[in-house]
Amino acid sequence: MDRTPSAYPDTQLFVDGEWRAGAEGKTIPVADPATGEVIGQVAHATRPDLDAALAAVERGFRTWSAVSAFDRAKLMRKAAALLRERSDRIAEIMTREQGKPLAEAKGEVMAGADVIDWFAEEARRTYGQVIPGRAPGVMQLTVKLPVGPVAAFTPWNFPINQIVRKLSAALAAGCSIIVKAPEETPASPAELIRAFAEAGAPAGVVNLVYGVPAEISEYLIPHPVIRKISFTGSTPVGKHLAALAGAHMKRATMELGGHAPAIIFEDANLDKAVKVLAAAKFRNAGQVCVSPTRFLVQERVYDRVVDAFTAAAKSIRVGNGLEEGTQMGPLANERRIPALESLIQDALDHGAELKTGGRRIGNKGNFFEPTVLSNVSREARIMNDEPFGPVAVFNPFSTLDEAVEESNRLPFGLASYAFTGSVETAHELAMRIEAGMTTINHNGLALPEVPFGGVKDSGHGTEGGSEAIEAYLVTKLVSQAAA
Repeated sequence: MDRTPSAYPDTQLFVDGEWRAGAEGKTIPVADPATGEVIGQVAHATRPDLDAALAAVERGFRTWSAVSAFDRAKLMRKAAALLRERSDRIAEIMTREQGKPLAEAKGEVMAGADVIDWFAEEARRTYGQVIPGRAPGVMQLTVKLPVGPVAAFTPWNFPINQIVRKLSAALAAGCSIIVKAPEETPASPAELIRAFAEAGAPAGVVNLVYGVPAEISEYLIPHPVIRKISFTGSTPVGKHLAALAGAHMKRATMELGGHAPAIIFEDANLDKAVKVLAAAKFRNAGQVCVSPTRFLVQERVYDRVVDAFTAAAKSIRVGNGLEEGTQMGPLANERRIPALESLIQDALDHGAELKTGGRRIGNKGNFFEPTVLSNVSREARIMNDEPFGPVAVFNPFSTLDEAVEESNRLPFGLASYAFTGSVETAHELAMRIEAGMTTINHNGLALPEVPFGGVKDSGHGTEGGSEAIEAYLVTKLVSQAAA
């Protein structure tokens, strides 16, 4: 039975422990991507709001950095528990504003709670060192201290997931934070912030703003209060923000675009490869930075794999994410439709074969057919630009060296996938593919306890695993001798 949605909430800013409208009263409309209808409004922050947030985050840092790691962890676990308790309601909000199926939205909320719990424990493991002194009576210590107030900038494809890693790492380290969340999907991030506020986060520790992305980033990043930034988004924007941060000697974590290869060898479990990769490809309508996009299949099994993947794509039920049985929702933004249509037509103009899909579905909402393209020229734009949609691009290869060469051809290096029955081949791929993440014979990405980040134009730094908190800490030497 289809769900009757609850009322969608208007979203306010959260500054210095209070929910408030923008100082100038401006708002931005929020549309449901399944219907195209405006369902709510989000407060638009302007310069006075940013100044208030900066003053608050500076005070919040003084308060929060003095709280023990043990007590920080307790508060964070309470926020995670609140998020789990409210997961059904938050998932519905996310589906209304972002479009993904309800089950995917709830999975994102629950995964967010797991991330909070992970970093809560990491808060208690920010160990320093005792370094033996050269002279008698000299004690040398290193201690880990929070870097300072953080500014985080996040996209619309995973409204909670993209924020929760930055927010949790910052708070675990003892930093305060200003989150600039996406205007297209504002209400579910607000619920994440609400969980921390109601768990007892002191005023000013967590702040939330929305507005014109360029105006906010170009004001916050150079500001002397901000000591670190973290950004998830496109490579061109990421490069601009990294340069801005570098000009002011600010630490920056960058999780940028990808164009992930998915390599299938003839000795692989082909049925498993198709099942796992189809699920990864069409999750969130392909609007995933680690989505497999360039499928490379060994020649002897190429036709078999393409036919099986095409059948899997054709079987996907596309519809409103609130409707029972929906497997893929709409694209989050209407602008993605002409972008995909242009990429697909360009591929066809370069000789590609359209196996299925390639078109918008209906004229209401941002629905798009799951699409499979075969034998796509390297000259086609879709082989060089991340499609960020439900489009799988297939090409055959002969040898391992050919597959590695194509995998590494682009300047991106975020995620990569491979399926093979050979331990030797798996080892070669693990060592030779230029990517921050390689997952072999399954999809093992994005767990709280494993690194998440890229190399080359896909960014630098990691937002998962034991290393992620380090970007929010400074190492200080204390060398002390007897008086």
